[in-house]
Amino acid sequence: MSQVPKFDGHYDYWSELMENFLRAKGLWGVIERGIGEPIDGTLLNDNQRALLEEGRTQNFQVKHYLFQAIDRSVFEQILDRSSAKIIWESLKKKFGGNEKVKKATRNALVREFELIEMSKGETIDSYFGRVTSIANKLRSNGAEMKDTLIVEKIMRTLNDKFTYIVVSIEESHDVEDMTVDELQSTLGLHENKFKRANKEEDDQILQVEGRFGGKTSRERGNYRGRGGSSGRGRNNFNKASVECYKCHNLGHFQYECPRWKKEVNYAVAEEEKEGDLLLMAEVNDAIEKEDMWYIDSGCSNHMCRDEKLFVTLNKSFSHTVKLGNNDKLEVLDKGNVKFCINGVSYTISEVYFVPKLKNNLLSVGQFQDKGLTVLFKHGICTIFHLARGEIIRSSMSKNRMFVVSTDSKSVKESECMQVTTDDQAMLWHQRYGHLNFKGLKTLKDK
Repeated sequence: MSQVPKFDGHYDYWSELMENFLRAKGLWGVIERGIGEPIDGTLLNDNQRALLEEGRTQNFQVKHYLFQAIDRSVFEQILDRSSAKIIWESLKKKFGGNEKVKKATRNALVREFELIEMSKGETIDSYFGRVTSIANKLRSNGAEMKDTLIVEKIMRTLNDKFTYIVVSIEESHDVEDMTVDELQSTLGLHENKFKRANKEEDDQILQVEGRFGGKTSRERGNYRGRGGSSGRGRNNFNKASVECYKCHNLGHFQYECPRWKKEVNYAVAEEEKEGDLLLMAEVNDAIEKEDMWYIDSGCSNHMCRDEKLFVTLNKSFSHTVKLGNNDKLEVLDKGNVKFCINGVSYTISEVYFVPKLKNNLLSVGQFQDKGLTVLFKHGICTIFHLARGEIIRSSMSKNRMFVVSTDSKSVKESECMQVTTDDQAMLWHQRYGHLNFKGLKTLKDK
């Protein structure tokens, strides 16, 4: 026997459950139509009397279910309990709310719907549950909530790790025809892939710990080096016969190879307030030229080695940059640097002056702080300005780096990242998102 839904004060939720319950019992007609009691003195034939008795029985059945659903305090608030239809209408008026109440509730729910975002570490199922719960409440209070609106809301507010999946969905699907269930299924599939990938990575880390930390029986007593020597744990392991995969010399592993320090230096800027280490990379085998800048996604700040490129310098600024081998480089000043790309002059603000730095560096993070968008895709790094579109483009070099070649001799005074060329054709070329000059001529003529 199915259980009668209990009324807990949430009328919209309970009324939908109760309506479904009564329809399943074949008794919803008692609520919709009520029972037509005949006027006193009306003569009924046998068939009419039978129908009337059946209607009265059904009315008592529905009243029985309604009384089971409500507690005593609610029961006592219903003054007229003569029929199931009257009881239902009384509950609707008392707890369903009038149009003004529903409008106020809708406004509060709309604000909640607009502000909701996926929390860090939250699962797809949990976030979909929160969003759809608000959407269903809005529907119950008279708001029109199409699947398209919910799908677009969810796609806008997912965690950053789902960004590329959202882009893929937008390119391969018609979002307007996509249902909430389809989106949840697709994102859930990718979430499971993330979990499997993280599990495999954790397993690999555990294997490495077991190999070098002496955590498994194989590594504790049975591991043999390349020359056949055996050891018990990391401390007793004889590395005399180990060959480095980097320099191919004996006596150390690849991660211990001193050649790594010679080829790549890692510099960290010491944050004065919180003491955090901010990573940026300096590659020593890169071409040392004043007009070459390297776009670095790990660099905490723009850094320049040539004082002649600065148009302003703050002589009172003092800072240090620490390399991976604990050597420190002094940041003498901070200021604005001017350079020219394809005849267009740009100014980069808040650049560190580090004379002993190997190469000039452009920080991706600092670009984003300035409101620029940096996109790495298909071996191309493109930097976009919100109003001017694409302003810098760099192809990946053979050693997987992104280099910007500038012309420091063509620099003229301008504002930060602003086009300053006097060539009107080039100016409109920039404004129309690098439209070719033939297209610009067509626009002018027509």
